[in-house]
Amino acid sequence: MAFDFKKEYKEFYMPGNTPQIITVPVTNYIAVRGKGDPNQEGGAYQKALEILYAVAYTIRMSYRGPHKIEGFFEYVVPPLEGFWWQDHVEGVDYTSKDTFNWISVIRLPDFVAKEDFDWAVAEAGRKKKLDCSLAEFLTVDEGVCVQIMHIGPFDEEPATVAIIDEYLHENGYINDLSDIRLHHEIYLSDTRKVQPAKWKTVIRHPIKKVCI
Repeated sequence: MAFDFKKEYKEFYMPGNTPQIITVPVTNYIAVRGKGDPNQEGGAYQKALEILYAVAYTIRMSYRGPHKIEGFFEYVVPPLEGFWWQDHVEGVDYTSKDTFNWISVIRLPDFVAKEDFDWAVAEAGRKKKLDCSLAEFLTVDEGVCVQIMHIGPFDEEPATVAIIDEYLHENGYINDLSDIRLHHEIYLSDTRKVQPAKWKTVIRHPIKKVCI
């Protein structure tokens, strides 16, 4: 049976509807950076997803071809994730989507080295006739974070973030959002097939202890 990150690392992908504090290990991703409204039809975000999945599935299916990755095992491609921020905005302003900066990512298994990633970018571009040059090998060290499962449309996330903020206040923590430590979302639902009221999104924020 293929290795499934969501099932094997439930503490990072399946939080409950109350906040929990976790320490996230250093993780490698396929990443594409961009700006603008993610809902724009044919926009930069949609093109980024096309690149991400092309590279992700090239790596996933590499065992069938001549390029052999040391330590490879069969796995389920992890869910889409995103890091989000807006210039000169504390937190996230959901009413101004055209001002979003984002890094859209898909987790890489630890056995994928940089040279394997570079091969996959070139191979995906060749096979799909797609410019995958925006894809980058990104290493993220999130450290101590708080996370919660949000159920519902993305525009209703502020209510869930408010639950996080109250929890942090009651437990001696504050958000530590910055240019480096970012608002992080993990998308567990196929928005093409699931009604918005049932969308599952992990919301994760970097945090730190309050200095007394």
